[in-house]
Amino acid sequence: MDHEQNRNAEAVLREKERGLVLWLRAHGSALIGFSGGVDSAYLACVAVDALGSANVLAVIGKSASYPEAQWAAARDVARRFAVPVLEVDTDELADPRYAANPTNRCYFCKSELWSRLAPLARDCGLACVVDGSNADDLSDYRPGARAASEWGVLSPLAELGFTKAEIRELSRLRGLPTWRQPSAPCLSSRIPYGTAVTPERLRRVEAAEAALRSLGIEGDLRVRYHGDLARVELPAGDVGRWLAPDAAERLRAAVASAGFSRVALDLRGFRSGSLNVLGGVRTDRPDAAPNEAPAA
Repeated sequence: MDHEQNRNAEAVLREKERGLVLWLRAHGSALIGFSGGVDSAYLACVAVDALGSANVLAVIGKSASYPEAQWAAARDVARRFAVPVLEVDTDELADPRYAANPTNRCYFCKSELWSRLAPLARDCGLACVVDGSNADDLSDYRPGARAASEWGVLSPLAELGFTKAEIRELSRLRGLPTWRQPSAPCLSSRIPYGTAVTPERLRRVEAAEAALRSLGIEGDLRVRYHGDLARVELPAGDVGRWLAPDAAERLRAAVASAGFSRVALDLRGFRSGSLNVLGGVRTDRPDAAPNEAPAA
Protein backbone atom coordinates (compact mmCIF):
# COMPACT_ATOMS: atom_id res chain seq x y z
CA MET A 1 0.00 0.00 0.00
CA ASP A 2 1.53 3.34 -1.07
CA HIS A 3 1.50 6.59 0.89
CA GLU A 4 -1.65 7.93 -0.77
CA GLN A 5 -3.53 4.71 -0.12
CA ASN A 6 -2.42 4.79 3.52
CA ARG A 7 -3.73 8.33 3.88
CA ASN A 8 -7.05 7.37 2.32
CA ALA A 9 -7.40 4.33 4.54
CA GLU A 10 -6.60 6.39 7.63
CA ALA A 11 -9.17 9.02 6.58
CA VAL A 12 -11.85 6.34 6.33
CA LEU A 13 -11.01 5.09 9.82
CA ARG A 14 -10.96 8.59 11.26
CA GLU A 15 -14.43 9.18 9.79
CA LYS A 16 -15.63 5.96 11.37
CA GLU A 17 -14.26 7.10 14.71
CA ARG A 18 -16.11 10.40 14.37
CA GLY A 19 -19.28 8.35 14.04
CA LEU A 20 -18.44 6.66 17.34
CA VAL A 21 -17.85 10.03 18.99
CA LEU A 22 -21.26 11.21 17.78
CA TRP A 23 -22.88 8.01 19.08
CA LEU A 24 -21.35 8.54 22.51
CA ARG A 25 -22.28 12.22 22.64
CA ALA A 26 -25.87 11.38 21.71
CA HIS A 27 -26.03 9.23 24.85
CA GLY A 28 -24.23 11.75 27.03
CA SER A 29 -22.57 9.45 29.55
CA ALA A 30 -21.61 5.81 29.83
CA LEU A 31 -20.47 3.02 32.10
CA ILE A 32 -18.07 0.76 30.20
CA GLY A 33 -17.45 -2.90 30.93
CA PHE A 34 -13.67 -2.63 30.95
CA SER A 35 -11.44 -5.69 30.60
CA GLY A 36 -8.37 -3.80 29.42
CA GLY A 37 -8.39 -5.71 26.15
CA VAL A 38 -7.99 -4.13 22.71
CA ASP A 39 -11.67 -3.30 22.23
CA SER A 40 -12.70 -1.99 25.65
CA ALA A 41 -9.47 0.01 26.03
CA TYR A 42 -10.10 1.77 22.71
CA LEU A 43 -13.76 2.39 23.53
CA ALA A 44 -12.92 3.80 26.97
CA CYS A 45 -10.30 6.20 25.62
CA VAL A 46 -12.60 7.49 22.85
CA ALA A 47 -15.39 7.89 25.41
CA VAL A 48 -13.19 10.00 27.68
CA ASP A 49 -12.24 12.21 24.74
CA ALA A 50 -15.85 12.51 23.57
CA LEU A 51 -17.63 12.93 26.90
CA GLY A 52 -15.02 14.01 29.44
CA SER A 53 -13.85 11.97 32.42
CA ALA A 54 -16.77 13.11 34.60
CA ASN A 55 -19.22 11.33 32.29
CA VAL A 56 -17.40 8.02 31.92
CA LEU A 57 -16.78 5.17 34.32
CA ALA A 58 -14.82 2.08 33.24
CA VAL A 59 -15.57 -0.89 35.48
CA ILE A 60 -13.38 -3.97 35.82
CA GLY A 61 -15.15 -7.14 36.92
CA LYS A 62 -12.56 -9.10 38.91
CA SER A 63 -12.78 -12.80 39.62
CA ALA A 64 -10.67 -15.96 39.55
CA SER A 65 -11.31 -16.25 35.81
CA TYR A 66 -9.85 -12.82 35.03
CA PRO A 67 -6.12 -13.05 34.16
CA GLU A 68 -3.79 -11.02 36.34
CA ALA A 69 -1.88 -9.81 33.26
CA GLN A 70 -5.12 -8.46 31.84
CA TRP A 71 -5.83 -6.62 35.09
CA ALA A 72 -2.39 -5.00 34.93
CA ALA A 73 -3.00 -3.93 31.32
CA ALA A 74 -6.37 -2.45 32.22
CA ARG A 75 -4.96 -0.45 35.14
CA ASP A 76 -2.07 0.79 32.99
CA VAL A 77 -4.38 2.09 30.25
CA ALA A 78 -6.64 3.74 32.81
CA ARG A 79 -3.70 5.49 34.45
CA ARG A 80 -2.02 6.64 31.24
CA PHE A 81 -5.15 7.90 29.51
CA ALA A 82 -7.08 9.38 32.44
CA VAL A 83 -9.88 6.82 32.30
CA PRO A 84 -11.86 6.77 35.57
CA VAL A 85 -11.86 3.14 36.69
CA LEU A 86 -13.59 1.13 39.37
CA GLU A 87 -13.10 -2.52 40.32
CA VAL A 88 -16.08 -4.70 41.21
CA ASP A 89 -15.70 -8.25 42.49
CA THR A 90 -17.81 -10.81 40.65
CA ASP A 91 -18.48 -14.33 41.85
CA GLU A 92 -19.57 -16.37 38.86
CA LEU A 93 -17.74 -19.44 40.18
CA ALA A 94 -20.23 -19.58 43.06
CA ASP A 95 -22.98 -20.20 40.50
CA PRO A 96 -23.16 -23.99 39.96
CA ARG A 97 -24.54 -23.42 36.47
CA TYR A 98 -21.35 -21.58 35.54
CA ALA A 99 -18.98 -23.90 37.42
CA ALA A 100 -20.42 -26.94 35.61
CA ASN A 101 -19.05 -25.39 32.40
CA PRO A 102 -21.90 -25.95 29.94
CA THR A 103 -21.65 -24.67 26.38
CA ASN A 104 -23.48 -21.50 27.45
CA ARG A 105 -21.12 -20.89 30.39
CA CYS A 106 -20.46 -17.32 29.23
CA TYR A 107 -24.14 -16.49 29.61
CA PHE A 108 -23.94 -17.05 33.38
CA CYS A 109 -20.67 -15.11 33.64
CA LYS A 110 -22.04 -12.10 31.80
CA SER A 111 -25.32 -12.29 33.70
CA GLU A 112 -23.33 -11.97 36.91
CA LEU A 113 -21.29 -9.08 35.53
CA TRP A 114 -24.11 -7.03 34.07
CA SER A 115 -26.38 -7.65 37.05
CA ARG A 116 -23.82 -5.70 39.06
CA LEU A 117 -22.91 -3.05 36.50
CA ALA A 118 -26.39 -2.06 35.29
CA PRO A 119 -27.60 -1.00 38.78
CA LEU A 120 -24.25 0.73 39.35
CA ALA A 121 -24.76 2.81 36.22
CA ARG A 122 -28.19 3.87 37.45
CA ASP A 123 -26.82 4.77 40.88
CA CYS A 124 -24.08 6.87 39.25
CA GLY A 125 -26.53 8.65 36.95
CA LEU A 126 -24.90 7.30 33.80
CA ALA A 127 -27.11 7.08 30.73
CA CYS A 128 -26.07 3.69 29.38
CA VAL A 129 -23.94 0.61 29.87
CA VAL A 130 -21.69 -0.38 26.96
CA ASP A 131 -19.29 -3.17 26.17
CA GLY A 132 -16.44 -3.60 23.70
CA SER A 133 -18.01 -6.22 21.42
CA ASN A 134 -16.98 -5.60 17.82
CA ALA A 135 -18.45 -6.49 14.43
CA ASP A 136 -16.33 -9.65 14.13
CA ASP A 137 -17.88 -10.98 17.32
CA LEU A 138 -21.30 -11.09 15.70
CA SER A 139 -20.30 -14.12 13.62
CA ASP A 140 -18.86 -16.15 16.52
CA TYR A 141 -20.57 -18.25 19.18
CA ARG A 142 -21.04 -15.83 22.08
CA PRO A 143 -23.79 -16.79 24.53
CA GLY A 144 -22.75 -13.87 26.74
CA ALA A 145 -24.33 -11.54 24.19
CA ARG A 146 -27.78 -12.72 25.29
CA ALA A 147 -27.06 -11.70 28.85
CA ALA A 148 -25.90 -8.29 27.66
CA SER A 149 -29.14 -7.85 25.70
CA GLU A 150 -31.23 -8.84 28.72
CA TRP A 151 -29.56 -6.14 30.82
CA GLY A 152 -29.82 -3.48 28.11
CA VAL A 153 -26.08 -3.33 27.45
CA LEU A 154 -25.19 -1.58 24.20
CA SER A 155 -22.34 -2.48 21.85
CA PRO A 156 -21.45 0.63 19.83
CA LEU A 157 -18.37 -0.86 18.15
CA ALA A 158 -20.41 -3.75 16.80
CA GLU A 159 -23.37 -1.52 15.97
CA LEU A 160 -21.17 0.83 13.94
CA GLY A 161 -19.34 -1.97 12.17
CA PHE A 162 -15.87 -1.71 13.72
CA THR A 163 -13.76 -4.82 13.02
CA LYS A 164 -10.96 -5.97 15.30
CA ALA A 165 -8.38 -4.97 12.69
CA GLU A 166 -9.84 -1.45 12.48
CA ILE A 167 -9.86 -1.11 16.26
CA ARG A 168 -6.22 -2.18 16.42
CA GLU A 169 -5.24 0.37 13.77
CA LEU A 170 -7.19 3.19 15.41
CA SER A 171 -5.63 2.23 18.74
CA ARG A 172 -2.19 2.43 17.13
CA LEU A 173 -2.97 5.89 15.74
CA ARG A 174 -3.99 6.97 19.25
CA GLY A 175 -0.82 5.59 20.80
CA LEU A 176 -2.62 2.99 22.88
CA PRO A 177 -0.28 0.21 24.04
CA THR A 178 -3.08 -2.31 23.55
CA TRP A 179 -3.03 -2.07 19.75
CA ARG A 180 -0.69 -5.08 19.51
CA GLN A 181 -1.92 -6.81 22.63
CA PRO A 182 -2.86 -10.48 22.19
CA SER A 183 -6.48 -11.38 22.81
CA ALA A 184 -7.03 -12.54 26.39
CA PRO A 185 -10.46 -14.03 27.07
CA CYS A 186 -11.30 -15.31 30.52
CA LEU A 187 -9.27 -18.23 31.80
CA SER A 188 -12.34 -20.48 31.84
CA SER A 189 -12.21 -20.51 28.05
CA ARG A 190 -9.20 -22.85 28.32
CA ILE A 191 -11.26 -25.59 29.99
CA PRO A 192 -13.34 -27.92 27.77
CA TYR A 193 -17.10 -27.73 28.11
CA GLY A 194 -18.38 -30.23 30.65
CA THR A 195 -15.18 -30.10 32.72
CA ALA A 196 -15.88 -28.21 35.92
CA VAL A 197 -14.33 -24.77 36.34
CA THR A 198 -12.48 -24.47 39.65
CA PRO A 199 -10.12 -21.83 41.04
CA GLU A 200 -7.30 -24.39 41.18
CA ARG A 201 -7.65 -25.27 37.49
CA LEU A 202 -7.76 -21.61 36.54
CA ARG A 203 -4.61 -20.92 38.54
CA ARG A 204 -2.77 -23.78 36.81
CA VAL A 205 -3.69 -22.48 33.37
CA GLU A 206 -2.71 -18.93 34.27
CA ALA A 207 0.62 -20.05 35.77
CA ALA A 208 1.42 -22.16 32.70
CA GLU A 209 0.72 -19.30 30.30
CA ALA A 210 2.80 -16.92 32.42
CA ALA A 211 5.66 -19.44 32.33
CA LEU A 212 5.47 -19.55 28.53
CA ARG A 213 5.54 -15.76 28.37
CA SER A 214 8.68 -15.86 30.51
CA LEU A 215 10.32 -17.87 27.70
CA GLY A 216 9.81 -14.86 25.41
CA ILE A 217 6.79 -16.20 23.52
CA GLU A 218 4.71 -13.30 22.22
CA GLY A 219 1.41 -13.05 20.40
CA ASP A 220 -1.64 -15.22 20.96
CA LEU A 221 -1.08 -18.36 22.99
CA ARG A 222 -3.29 -20.68 25.01
CA VAL A 223 -2.77 -23.50 27.45
CA ARG A 224 -5.84 -25.72 27.09
CA TYR A 225 -6.66 -27.77 30.18
CA HIS A 226 -7.24 -31.52 29.72
CA GLY A 227 -6.73 -32.91 33.22
CA ASP A 228 -3.06 -33.74 33.72
CA LEU A 229 -2.43 -32.87 30.04
CA ALA A 230 -1.84 -29.31 28.88
CA ARG A 231 -2.41 -28.69 25.17
CA VAL A 232 -0.35 -25.69 24.11
CA GLU A 233 -1.35 -23.45 21.22
CA LEU A 234 1.32 -21.01 20.02
CA PRO A 235 1.34 -18.53 17.13
CA ALA A 236 1.47 -20.71 14.00
CA GLY A 237 4.77 -19.21 12.85
CA ASP A 238 6.43 -20.12 16.16
CA VAL A 239 5.47 -23.79 16.32
CA GLY A 240 8.40 -25.09 14.26
CA ARG A 241 11.17 -23.68 16.43
CA TRP A 242 9.60 -25.10 19.61
CA LEU A 243 9.72 -28.61 18.14
CA ALA A 244 13.53 -28.67 18.30
CA PRO A 245 14.54 -30.99 21.20
CA ASP A 246 16.15 -28.35 23.44
CA ALA A 247 13.34 -25.85 22.87
CA ALA A 248 10.66 -28.50 23.37
CA GLU A 249 12.18 -29.44 26.71
CA ARG A 250 12.19 -25.81 27.84
CA LEU A 251 8.55 -25.49 26.83
CA ARG A 252 7.63 -28.73 28.60
CA ALA A 253 9.41 -27.72 31.79
CA ALA A 254 7.74 -24.29 31.79
CA VAL A 255 4.25 -25.76 31.53
CA ALA A 256 5.02 -28.62 33.92
CA SER A 257 6.04 -26.07 36.56
CA ALA A 258 2.35 -25.14 36.78
CA GLY A 259 1.41 -28.69 37.77
CA PHE A 260 0.79 -30.48 34.46
CA SER A 261 2.41 -33.90 34.13
CA ARG A 262 1.96 -34.10 30.34
CA VAL A 263 2.39 -31.39 27.72
CA ALA A 264 1.38 -31.51 24.05
CA LEU A 265 2.13 -28.86 21.45
CA ASP A 266 -0.72 -28.36 18.98
CA LEU A 267 0.94 -28.41 15.55
CA ARG A 268 -1.73 -26.19 13.98
CA GLY A 269 -0.90 -23.34 16.31
CA PHE A 270 -3.25 -20.92 18.00
CA ARG A 271 -6.90 -20.99 16.95
CA SER A 272 -9.38 -18.71 18.64
CA GLY A 273 -12.31 -20.72 19.95
CA SER A 274 -10.76 -24.14 19.35
CA LEU A 275 -12.60 -25.52 22.38
CA ASN A 276 -15.85 -24.39 20.77
CA VAL A 277 -14.98 -26.77 17.95
CA LEU A 278 -14.19 -29.61 20.37
CA GLY A 279 -17.41 -28.84 22.22
CA GLY A 280 -19.46 -29.06 19.06
CA VAL A 281 -20.81 -25.50 19.16
CA ARG A 282 -18.80 -24.38 16.14
CA THR A 283 -17.65 -26.23 13.04
CA ASP A 284 -14.26 -25.79 11.40
CA ARG A 285 -12.96 -27.31 8.18
CA PRO A 286 -13.08 -31.13 7.91
CA ASP A 287 -9.27 -31.23 7.78
CA ALA A 288 -8.98 -29.46 11.13
CA ALA A 289 -8.70 -32.55 13.33
CA PRO A 290 -6.44 -32.26 16.40
CA ASN A 291 -2.79 -32.62 15.49
CA GLU A 292 -0.43 -32.63 18.44
CA ALA A 293 3.13 -33.51 19.32
CA PRO A 294 4.39 -34.29 22.83
CA ALA A 295 6.62 -31.49 24.08
CA ALA A 296 9.71 -33.48 25.00
